[in-house]
Amino acid sequence: MAEEVLARASEGAGRVLVTGGAGFIGSHLVEALLRRGERVRVLDDLSTGSLSNIAACHGDERLEVEIGTARDAATFRRVLDGCGTVFHLAASVGVGMVTAEPAECLRNNVEGVQNLLAGLAGLPGRLTLPRVILFSSSEVYGKSERVPLREDGDLVLGPSNVPRWSYASGKVTGEFLVLAEHRRTGLPATVVRCFNTCGPRQQPTYGMVVPRLLGQALRGEPLTVFGDGRQSRCFSFVDDVVAAVLALACRPETVGEVYNVGSDHETTVLELASRVRRVTGSASPVHLVPYHEAYGDHFEDVRRRVPDLGKIRGVLGPLLLTDLDTLLRLTLSHLVATGAAAVSASSFATAAAAPVTDPFSATANGTPVIPAVPAPFGAGRPAS
Repeated sequence: MAEEVLARASEGAGRVLVTGGAGFIGSHLVEALLRRGERVRVLDDLSTGSLSNIAACHGDERLEVEIGTARDAATFRRVLDGCGTVFHLAASVGVGMVTAEPAECLRNNVEGVQNLLAGLAGLPGRLTLPRVILFSSSEVYGKSERVPLREDGDLVLGPSNVPRWSYASGKVTGEFLVLAEHRRTGLPATVVRCFNTCGPRQQPTYGMVVPRLLGQALRGEPLTVFGDGRQSRCFSFVDDVVAAVLALACRPETVGEVYNVGSDHETTVLELASRVRRVTGSASPVHLVPYHEAYGDHFEDVRRRVPDLGKIRGVLGPLLLTDLDTLLRLTLSHLVATGAAAVSASSFATAAAAPVTDPFSATANGTPVIPAVPAPFGAGRPAS
């Protein structure tokens, strides 16, 4: 059945719609699709994305850009017309935004999915069902301590008076809606739960830890680490995530399924800060900031967030995963090249004058490291 549905979707394939296509992950997805020869349409309201993210694609006649919101049903219906595949990424992002505006983020994330499904149902004269890839998040696992986290595991969300869980609630609601539509109509949909995707173009504005720490290190500022820094995450390189999602989209057996996507290499935030100092050559000290000072009194964090990648490996085989130091160097090169970090001219001089120390380690490294030009994407990445 899945093969037949996917075949019908491919027969109607026209353009590929990427909602949130001017955002961090979306822009990398757009570039990858264009490299494959696809005709791409982007829908983005530029609330967190930027046209500069897809500037390299400017002038490509295969690319259309619609400035508008996924929360507008008429706009969504219009951009769906003629599209055989939809990657839905448009959503509120970042812990900072979610904790500041939980209700707005919840409405934004749920209404976008509702409009997607309503738009698909209302397409005039459409005989085939578009392929749909819904981008969800590892946040849906909530406070689950059953690590590594499996797609068929329980989702353990916190209380409703903690704003953080509104994001997880919105994302899992989107999953329920899309998977229900798959069961009802045969919509060839797949859900991907991304784990801490990082890389060039990611902004620190909304609480993203990697660009924030890199920017602080380059400016010679203290590296702010929330809590005790022993919380761990699996930082995934954006190009690895995009490649995996595109591969999943082409496989009929993934229809109606949910997949963890990302890296399963676990790193504490303190270790991340140490690596940031090493790749930047910075001597910036680590400053531990209590959660309540960063996000207010109503905040809960998760100690470990590690995916079980057995399901996706069962479909795609060994995964090419970029190591964390390479991820940091690629992101660093982008920050320096674009001036996004506003590098202080004295940053590296400061690094040379003082040793790099870790508040929980006696190890020190006082030698400044000038970041090398990174190897081309894909070089030296082990399959795992």
